[in-house]
Amino acid sequence: MTGESVRPGRRPAKYVLFDVDGTLIDAVDNQRRVWRTWAERYGLDPDEVHRVALRTRPMETFAQVAPGRDPHACLAALHELEDEDVRSGVYGAFDGASELLHALPPGCWALVTSNYEHRVRGRFLRTGLPVPDVVVDAEAVEEGKPSPVPYLRAAALLGAGPEDCLVIEDAPSGVRSGLRAGMTVWGVNAADPVEGVHRHFAGLREAVPDILAFASGG
Repeated sequence: MTGESVRPGRRPAKYVLFDVDGTLIDAVDNQRRVWRTWAERYGLDPDEVHRVALRTRPMETFAQVAPGRDPHACLAALHELEDEDVRSGVYGAFDGASELLHALPPGCWALVTSNYEHRVRGRFLRTGLPVPDVVVDAEAVEEGKPSPVPYLRAAALLGAGPEDCLVIEDAPSGVRSGLRAGMTVWGVNAADPVEGVHRHFAGLREAVPDILAFASGG
């Protein structure tokens, strides 16, 4: 995690907190491929493993699909595959992501991810996306999404109150995290609205003008 709060100065009127995978970076195929390789290594059904992995954190996934295996060894194998995928996998940013992030003023936005910062930086480097001053990753908090802790941590590092923060998410656990943090939550990149979102956009591109307007205090 980028651990230092944003330097004092003229404070932004509003703040935007982004999820990463599924929101800014299209990594669905990568995640499926990584979990398939992992499952095959352990002689498990790849489709079942991926189904569980979509709704649980890795340690919870291992407990369900491989209860007799050492969870730490399982996690080490998964991390190895994920790091290799960052180095060699094919990634794409969602339409509108580059325009949006380059247009946001420094100090008014952050990334809040269940992944690890070094992987986020690798993916952003390969897709040409800028990295903000504040990145809250899996190592930064003891409780991940849907707990409100990750988004509250990002707001604190930015010096922002929850009422001044907009969360951009694609997944139910992230939406719940933002709502529990007392923030405005908009959903993107889904055909149907995730339960609880204040606004829904089928694609990130559609949301760009409204996100920029929010960030400017408009």
